[in-house]
Amino acid sequence: MIDLRLLREDPDRVRASQRARGEDVGLVDSLLAADERRRSSGTRFDALRAEQKQMGKLIPRATGEEKDELLRRAGELSAAVKAADAERDEAAEEAQRLLLQLGNLVHPEVPVGGEEDFTVRETHGTVRDFAAEGFQPRDHLELGHALGAIDTERGAKVSGSRFYYLTGVGALLELALVNAAIAQAAAAGFVPVIPPALVKPQAMEGTGFLGQAAQDVYHLEKDDVFLVGTSEVPLAAYHMDEILDAARLPLRYAGYSPCFRREAGSYGKDTRGIFRVHQFDKVEMFTFVAPEEAEAELERLLDWEKEWLTALELPFRVIDVASGDLGLSASRKFDCEAWIPTQGKYRELTSTSNCTEFQARRLSIRMRGGEGGTRPLATLNGTLCAVPRTIVALLENHQRADGSVHVPPVLRPYLGGRETLEPVP
Repeated sequence: MIDLRLLREDPDRVRASQRARGEDVGLVDSLLAADERRRSSGTRFDALRAEQKQMGKLIPRATGEEKDELLRRAGELSAAVKAADAERDEAAEEAQRLLLQLGNLVHPEVPVGGEEDFTVRETHGTVRDFAAEGFQPRDHLELGHALGAIDTERGAKVSGSRFYYLTGVGALLELALVNAAIAQAAAAGFVPVIPPALVKPQAMEGTGFLGQAAQDVYHLEKDDVFLVGTSEVPLAAYHMDEILDAARLPLRYAGYSPCFRREAGSYGKDTRGIFRVHQFDKVEMFTFVAPEEAEAELERLLDWEKEWLTALELPFRVIDVASGDLGLSASRKFDCEAWIPTQGKYRELTSTSNCTEFQARRLSIRMRGGEGGTRPLATLNGTLCAVPRTIVALLENHQRADGSVHVPPVLRPYLGGRETLEPVP
């Protein structure tokens, strides 16, 4: 959540951010009014409570009619204190409810607009000219079938649409990707973590996934827990309700976990293959830093993603995501999009977001030490490897005319030294 002091001091900045996101600007004024009610009712409660305490000292010393009058007044005060207390709590709950709906402040350099209004920051690698090589590229599903690596038909039979099996070299390729990604992260100083995939509502709400993203979340009502759509959630909540020593920062974690997404609103999109699915595995980077280091940390996370995609020998570009396409918690977000030959376009493979102090305030994570005393810190996240999409990009970009697939050197140690994946007889 944003700092309420900022809202009071510069509401126009918050309104501009909401407008850039394409969200309700009126929410800002509703929140300002609720905050004013909360503060005024709190002041009234404190005044009545002080008067009540003072009267409590006078009653034992009073006698006769004076005491009767004080007791009558004490009764009235007791009722007034209870009413003011209830009003204060109600106003505080309303202010908190509205505050949780308000998105993070959009960074001033973010391009304004919707999903297609991003700006291209940089492009890496060379897109293959398959026509010049003399063959028509096959899509990842056809290649996956030929390699004995992907089975979507049985996935649909057992679990429904957008589920799949990875078999044979497909399963080995996932394990190779995960191991190579974790190895890179560990070498960069990240602590490897295997977090829980089920979290309490506080963790999901604290990271901002019960607002605009709630429709994509799986909720187990009987137990009131949620299946995570990204290990960002349990990694962010790892230090929930804690005060961290500033000297320990930055804290960097690399989480490997299954991820579950309903993909609501994506009907008709990417229905073929494993590009957009309900369950997948992912390696996610997550960092806790001092707020003044957040922008530099965002660039570092992006550099690690670029290093990974370059090691996989994939052509890709980096985009600065437009304001209307940011998640609730993100102030700024960069996506790395790999070229998918059979689609003839770049598609998102990784992303990294600066959430500034937004999640830390919601999760009550603070830092102590250095300048500023005890204060909220900043959180950032960055996908290193979303496995199915990475497999899609690898198969399509590294295919050969005979149906085999080139294996980048970074993955070979984790694939028994294989230099190619060969079609099954």
